[in-house]
Amino acid sequence: MDQPDFENDDALDVATEAADEVHEVAVSAEEAGERTDRLLAARLAPLSRTRIQRLVTEGRVENGARVVGDAAERVNAGDVLTLRVPAPEPAEPLPEAIPLRIVHEDAQLIVIDKPAGLVVHPAPGNWSGTLVNALLHHCGDSLSGIGGVKRPGIVHRLDKDTSGLLVVAKTDAAHKALAAQFADHGRTGDLDRAYLAFVWGVPDQRGMVDAPIDRHPASRVKMAVRQSGRQAVTHWRLKETFCDTSGAPVASLVECQLETGRTHQIRVHMAHIGHPLLGDEVYGLGFRTKLTRLPEDAKTALNGLGRQALHAARLGFVHPKTGKILSFESPLPQELRELRTALAAT
Repeated sequence: MDQPDFENDDALDVATEAADEVHEVAVSAEEAGERTDRLLAARLAPLSRTRIQRLVTEGRVENGARVVGDAAERVNAGDVLTLRVPAPEPAEPLPEAIPLRIVHEDAQLIVIDKPAGLVVHPAPGNWSGTLVNALLHHCGDSLSGIGGVKRPGIVHRLDKDTSGLLVVAKTDAAHKALAAQFADHGRTGDLDRAYLAFVWGVPDQRGMVDAPIDRHPASRVKMAVRQSGRQAVTHWRLKETFCDTSGAPVASLVECQLETGRTHQIRVHMAHIGHPLLGDEVYGLGFRTKLTRLPEDAKTALNGLGRQALHAARLGFVHPKTGKILSFESPLPQELRELRTALAAT
């Protein structure tokens, strides 16, 4: 089964989690016969001897290609000890009184209309001020813990700079049921998600991108279409076309629906077919020159947007307890409405 949807993985946090800190220590002739833990503590201060003993127990100390099994083991001249210190565990997120736009709430789940700029869950560089912090304050102990302390109740995510609808589980049973629906991506069930995206150029009336997505080979903050990646399928439908100052088509509003859920999927796929999102500083840099073709009001609106023009506009799913189909719609936020009005003015 496919994994639950993380199409719009905020800040690509899974790619930037801290790695182990690796230390290599070559044993000198004068140090021969010393205990492993005593030697490492002397050479790697401020790591304590107790901490090193614990790392030995966890299998994180090697002598050459062999894992050291006893902290008291004596070393020989020429030995090379490798110590792998894990990154510090992130602190458990704390409740914060952050206002939420609640579309629906019951004992099993809560549907949020997320504004652009709000990170979904704590990650490096964003340990506070996130949706999770806000939910912990609003829901207290009722949030599902199945996702772990980093993302309690989180079933799917949106980028920090993507606005719109997402659902959060408040019980473990709801979490499991919703996760199954998102893993299926509506192939056999009633999950329905639609995104509105403003893109450069004018794609066909409707179409599909079927291209695998993987991490970019040269950038930790980007994804890319690569044959080594996982299958990714995006469907789009043209809704509006906008013209430049000469009357030639320059941009469009499209509705996108996902058949899979990959990190940055819509942004990567639309850029891949030559129609990157307006305002996307990661995947649309090559289209900056098109800005000069826009009328002044549209230039001003786009320059002031400060994010990719993407909005999760529709969300439907089966309620995990009642079995009833719930459907929600979110209108374009003000900044995207202003962009749309300015683009349509020509």
